[in-house]
Amino acid sequence: MSSDIEQFASNLNFSAFSKATELKKRLWFTLGALLVFRIGTFIPLPGIDPQIWQSIFQQHSGGVLDMFNMFSGGALKRMSIFALNIMPYISASIIIQILTSMNPQLEALKKEGEAGRQKINQYTRYFTILLAALQAYGLAAGLEHMQGPGGMSAVIDPGIFFRITTVITIVGGTIFLMWIGEQITARGVGNGQSLIIFAGIVSRIPSAVGAVLALGQQGALSPLTILGIIVMVIVVVGFIVFMERAYRRIILQYPKRMVGNRMSGGDSSHMPLKLNTSGVIPPIFASSLLLLPLTIVNFSGIGKNSSIMDWMSRNLQHGQPLYMFSYGFLIVFFTFFYTAIVFNPDETADNLRKYGGFIPGYRPGQATADYMDYVLTRITVIGSAYLVVVCLLPEFLISKFSLPFYFGGTSLLITVVVMMDTVAQIHSHLIAHQYEGLIKKTKLRGSRK
Repeated sequence: MSSDIEQFASNLNFSAFSKATELKKRLWFTLGALLVFRIGTFIPLPGIDPQIWQSIFQQHSGGVLDMFNMFSGGALKRMSIFALNIMPYISASIIIQILTSMNPQLEALKKEGEAGRQKINQYTRYFTILLAALQAYGLAAGLEHMQGPGGMSAVIDPGIFFRITTVITIVGGTIFLMWIGEQITARGVGNGQSLIIFAGIVSRIPSAVGAVLALGQQGALSPLTILGIIVMVIVVVGFIVFMERAYRRIILQYPKRMVGNRMSGGDSSHMPLKLNTSGVIPPIFASSLLLLPLTIVNFSGIGKNSSIMDWMSRNLQHGQPLYMFSYGFLIVFFTFFYTAIVFNPDETADNLRKYGGFIPGYRPGQATADYMDYVLTRITVIGSAYLVVVCLLPEFLISKFSLPFYFGGTSLLITVVVMMDTVAQIHSHLIAHQYEGLIKKTKLRGSRK
């Protein structure tokens, strides 16, 4: 048996991957679903003149449109049926989670287990449809107001029929992406919603690299600046990997127990608290909340008649001080908020007491919960500072050189973290497959004996 375990540990490689049939099916399903998403980004909305819209997009590029286009994987620039991507679902999830922590009925529903979780997910879907409909109508109305060169509109036939068609098409595309994300999570590998955003960002990286090289050929960027950008990207990626692997270990002790004539227990273990418990959720949440009002301002035409809206439209652009401050504040807020949702010190301390475990030097119960909350607060401060630095510092430097967003900290963070999580899930599936084969092999040997 021990030799089999040693062989299992040494053979966890590509040969094991070739034998993992279930994992290969999941990977093919994930790739197929993401391919469907990419194909959908090239299906245009009906009633849009693509050439005029490209001219309008170029006029408004460099701000919120480029940021939204980054998250949509170029769907907004092509004004496709997936123009909103899955961002309405992200926004709906934020609002529902906030309401769950504030509303006693929703909080009680959350504690009901799987049935309660399904009901909350259903509420999130309904709210996603509402948000997508509002954003799609604002997008349709904005397209009618926006004018290209010569005062020409990108909408071929403006009117109520165009708005209804646009709302139905975009809402249907958002619902379809939401369904694809759920299917990837259930039948594929990784988190479906994160992988859809990841696929959109990664698909635009080659064109972003080409844009940087073009700037170098034109003399807008010196070779030393391009080399500095490459070094910055490598350093940021390494820093992200280091911080995402960082843990704070809390020592746990289990008392000895007499079971029959034997003494059992007395083991020492540890509870790993991840430095960045919230992952990429805070930057995504912060981006979606900033994009929501900016989308309304840019597409509704309100800014033309209101000094306040015009001021917001100018100062909440990428690289502006107000945008940087708001983005950083929202990242810190959602880091603490999401960490409080994911990890509950009171429940953890109660479960630890039920199983007889304790933290040396602290009494079981409230004292243990207070200590966990103290440690969690300290590491969350470090985690939120790390996210702010990674998301804002590279994007601040890039905004000075007018480079694509895809080299910014937010896009790099999402790309690296989603890749790490997906690889970790693939590794878990491989280990599970190896254990299944090891158990079957052991049973066959036992039956022969």
